[in-house]
Amino acid sequence: MKQTLQGSLVAMVTPFRNGEVDEAKVRELVEFHVTHGTDALVPCGTTGESPTLNHAEHRRLIDLVVEAARGRIAVVAGTGSNSTAEAIDLTRHAERAGARAALVVNPYYNRPTQEGLYRHFRAVAESVAIPLLVYNIQGRTAVNVETDTLARLARDCRNIVGVKEASGSLDQMSQVIAACGPDFCVLSGDDNLTLPLMAIGGRGVISVIANIVPRETAELTHAALDGDWKRARELHYRLFPLARAAFMETNPIPIKEAMAMAGMLEPEFRLPMCRMAEGNRERLRAILRQYGLVK
Repeated sequence: MKQTLQGSLVAMVTPFRNGEVDEAKVRELVEFHVTHGTDALVPCGTTGESPTLNHAEHRRLIDLVVEAARGRIAVVAGTGSNSTAEAIDLTRHAERAGARAALVVNPYYNRPTQEGLYRHFRAVAESVAIPLLVYNIQGRTAVNVETDTLARLARDCRNIVGVKEASGSLDQMSQVIAACGPDFCVLSGDDNLTLPLMAIGGRGVISVIANIVPRETAELTHAALDGDWKRARELHYRLFPLARAAFMETNPIPIKEAMAMAGMLEPEFRLPMCRMAEGNRERLRAILRQYGLVK
């Protein structure tokens, strides 16, 4: 499982066409990542516009990605919710579908205490046998899983094996690695912090930009895992402008616009996500030209 949960895991976008999930395009994107060296697929996360998917679409999308992957690449299904019962239901479905692990986001909006967070994640972990990653993103959920709580979960729940850390704080990430030990997998939730996190013991990234530059993102993480810090730094600075551009507006707006410019999918969103402002779109296009992704 360590091999599944390290390197470059792509936070997959969800392609839409005429208001529906574009299943043919989903299959095409899975092949794209298999071909270009991505280590694992992460559907139904923030970048996949999961809050706008109904339950049937959510389950179908996980089924579809697992089916298209055909065991050639790991699938880590996004299954979190602010309802513990719903998170359990979605995680059980992912396990039945054949996902190798699940990514479970902090309960959002209801702002549980640290004890509530512990009980939430423990309940989900006890409902399945597959490994779980906690997705700690206070900026989206209004709550932070404190290091003591995460260490408690790692100690008490054998299948809580890591965290997607999107706090933006290397101080917090250092505390987590120190408290949870070297076998606990800490992954970056921010592309621009992948290399800094890996330098202090992180194992990789759940990446937004890997949607469009999968090979380079994978190469960066593999270089760091292999201790080739010179090559990892070169790739970090090469990808850094794109990593910043991917958050010009709320994720996943910029990355879907970039993929549309590169002819990879339709620039279609579900409200409240919408098209990028024209000025930002032109700035994004100029950056993509530097990478040879658009003319």
